[in-house]
Amino acid sequence: MTGIKELTGLMLELEDMVSACARCGACQAVCPLFRETGREADVARGKLVLLENLMQDVFNDPNGVSKRLDRCLLCGSCELNCSSSVSALEIFIKARAIITGYTGLSWIKKAVFRLVLARPAVFDWIMETVVTFQGLFIKPVNNRTDTSQPRFLSPLITDRHFKTLAREPFHSKSGLINTPPGASGIKAAFFTGCLVDKFYPDIAGAAINVLKHHDIGMFMPDGQGCCGIPAVAAGDIETFNTLVAYAMEQFEKEKVDYMVTACSTCAYTIKKIWPMMFKDETIVLKGQVEAFAEKTLDISRFLVDVVGIKDQTGENRDDTAVLVTYHDPCHLKKSLGVYGDPRALIKASTGYVLREMTEPDMCCGMGGSFNLRHYEISAEIGKRKIEDIRETGCSVIATSCPACMMQLSDMLSRAGEDAAVKHVIDLYAEGIYQ
Repeated sequence: MTGIKELTGLMLELEDMVSACARCGACQAVCPLFRETGREADVARGKLVLLENLMQDVFNDPNGVSKRLDRCLLCGSCELNCSSSVSALEIFIKARAIITGYTGLSWIKKAVFRLVLARPAVFDWIMETVVTFQGLFIKPVNNRTDTSQPRFLSPLITDRHFKTLAREPFHSKSGLINTPPGASGIKAAFFTGCLVDKFYPDIAGAAINVLKHHDIGMFMPDGQGCCGIPAVAAGDIETFNTLVAYAMEQFEKEKVDYMVTACSTCAYTIKKIWPMMFKDETIVLKGQVEAFAEKTLDISRFLVDVVGIKDQTGENRDDTAVLVTYHDPCHLKKSLGVYGDPRALIKASTGYVLREMTEPDMCCGMGGSFNLRHYEISAEIGKRKIEDIRETGCSVIATSCPACMMQLSDMLSRAGEDAAVKHVIDLYAEGIYQ
């Protein structure tokens, strides 16, 4: 637990940020959670009112404050549409850190974060052990979305249709990658991310192949860890700092021009949350974190804005082209302002034609751990997204976030839809190697 003096200092940091809220209610119109529940406590304005009294309430009812703060997708819709420019995500993340600093972590979270997630080698070993036995406890339910269900009743998984762990994680296939720049003259580090590594290794494989195709030198250290978003979202700054320091230790071994990732949440975490939340380390390491944040890019932005990809739109428009619609991940569009580049990547992908859905940037309802704690609400938000997808008539749904892919696959599978969910880099890679 954090000391009272330190907690008071952290609370004072939020006072000016919270006071900027004009209580206009504009966040109500865009909050996906409020859209489902209609509860003022679920919208940003309600949480900010709560935080005005945080210094008192954290001592009187810390668990109550924590529960209200946890009912948030951290999608950034409120922040993007705020006329007062309130940094809602920063406020909520720091507030969670304050609450956790006062109450401490539950023994379950402490075990998961500090004994497993903070130790990449242990985390990898546990996941690889689970893969060995997962077939005994699951049954496939939809080949198109590649989803399964548990064979036995599970209170955690409930009636989800979920993506299973890959038989072999990407890091086991690839190991260390360190190649010099080719004709491009560019060298980029590749940050895999937990979900891509352990659930969607083909995405990482496609990304590496595309970078090779464009003569990009690459550096991918063996034994990468998590970007830290699960820990910081739970308020565990100790684990978060450990993971960021570990990442710097791995990636500072080689000089690169860019850090590239195919996970929009990892890109957001590295670019925004690392410099915002990384504390209590040397000035040199803090500088390294900020430098890596500056050169981190989502892979679609890297390919479109840095490499310069060839637009294949003319070749796509024929009778055999597959209709694809695109879902904007919240962290990519709302937090990083990246939305044109993934679409440009789709248009440069041979054999696909983009057809937009009604609300492509509406949150899918995943929200990381929000999906685990509030699955019923998460699913209701997801159903709205599936309705928009269904109206397009598309057989492929593309996105740039593996967590969104999981949510979309779950919702499509449960709805009985015959549609595939793919990462935009998969579509682009297909055209290169046809």
